[in-house]
Amino acid sequence: MGQNDGMQKPSRAKPNQPCPCGSGRKYRDCCALKHARRAKALRRSKQLLKWVGATAVLALVVYGVSQMSGVAYDDVNIAVVDFSVLNQAQKVSALRAANAARCTCGCGMTLAQCVATDSTCPIRTNNIERIKGMVEQARK
Repeated sequence: MGQNDGMQKPSRAKPNQPCPCGSGRKYRDCCALKHARRAKALRRSKQLLKWVGATAVLALVVYGVSQMSGVAYDDVNIAVVDFSVLNQAQKVSALRAANAARCTCGCGMTLAQCVATDSTCPIRTNNIERIKGMVEQARK
């Protein structure tokens, strides 16, 4: 038994050979043009798909970065504290401070997380006052 075992790879028609479709014309004047157009269209569609994919990934990254303010709990989550007196930079500063400081009741949460999610915290009122103090400090 040889390497091919009687199975040969179908050979591609040469340009000057008769076309395999049976038209009687040479391959270059018949199906070669169709195959070339098909291959070119396939290359273009693959390239377009790559560009669309890259653009979509870039758009998702830009969107994700624009939505991240660097804080887990924002002014909407901590609705009991008024952040409207601050400009954007001051607001981010106060929110970062509230998201960094820890609740002292032993729960392990941050002030912002405690105020936003735990209405049963025994020192929640104190935490709200601490966040209001952070707002005032950021305002100055």
